[in-house]
Amino acid sequence: MTDTNIIEIALQTMLVALKLSAPILVTALVIGFAISLFQSMTQIQEFTLSFVPKLVGVGVALLFSGNWMLHTLMSFTRDLFDQIPTLLG
Repeated sequence: MTDTNIIEIALQTMLVALKLSAPILVTALVIGFAISLFQSMTQIQEFTLSFVPKLVGVGVALLFSGNWMLHTLMSFTRDLFDQIPTLLG
């Protein structure tokens, strides 16, 4: 196993982590921005107002993208295990 192999695996791992976290993070970001905009326009300063919409939005994002996320993670894991013989030899 060379340094190049380790860096390649680390890069693949970071890209998969970015792809898997993107739907949840983008959903929370958009909902948080919309709630903040609403709060600034109405001058409501309630910190707990954004919690429930974000929770519901992240749950919906997980429902819609959960299957894709699971298949992406399983594919990455399968590819990683397939690379083991070439890395050790």
